[in-house]
Amino acid sequence: MTQPPRLPAIARDQMTPEQTAMLDAILAGPRKNLNGPFVAWIHSPQLGELAQRLGAFCRYETGLPLRLSELAILVTAAGWQSQAEWHIHLPIAVEAGLSAEIAEQIRRGQAPRFTARDECVVWEFASQLYRDKRISDATYAEACELFGLTVVVNLVGLLGYYALVAMTLNTFGMRAEGQGEDQLPFAEPAR
Repeated sequence: MTQPPRLPAIARDQMTPEQTAMLDAILAGPRKNLNGPFVAWIHSPQLGELAQRLGAFCRYETGLPLRLSELAILVTAAGWQSQAEWHIHLPIAVEAGLSAEIAEQIRRGQAPRFTARDECVVWEFASQLYRDKRISDATYAEACELFGLTVVVNLVGLLGYYALVAMTLNTFGMRAEGQGEDQLPFAEPAR
């Protein structure tokens, strides 16, 4: 993660034991890097430790196939216009089998033209929750039928977690490792 201008850099030898423990947990976990909100969360290691544990579950253990988890993350990134979140997750989503064309439609704020029903349901679920703050009975029933109640609960958690990530990245103006200002997927509003 590129050091954001709104956050002071902290050298490892300047970290508190809580900050060091959080850093070690992230680097030893499935992510193995600080690309994402962790550079901000290191300034609040209690929040960071809880959030990174929740994030590991939401990213790797929801019961959704990676293609659908990444679709939900892209819907979140587009909704929040989170530059780093989109930059990090777009290649993962495409590698997991999400169509690059579908991803581009989401980035542009268009209703995607899905061929896979499960993708359509995840997109509709996430879009309704962000737009309407509720899920229609029909979308809820279809999601439960396709994925089961536990996975639907986990999908809500995934959406909430990645909204937190997007808010963190946006607040501190964070960019992904290697993401230049010429690689921003969304127009940056004036501050």
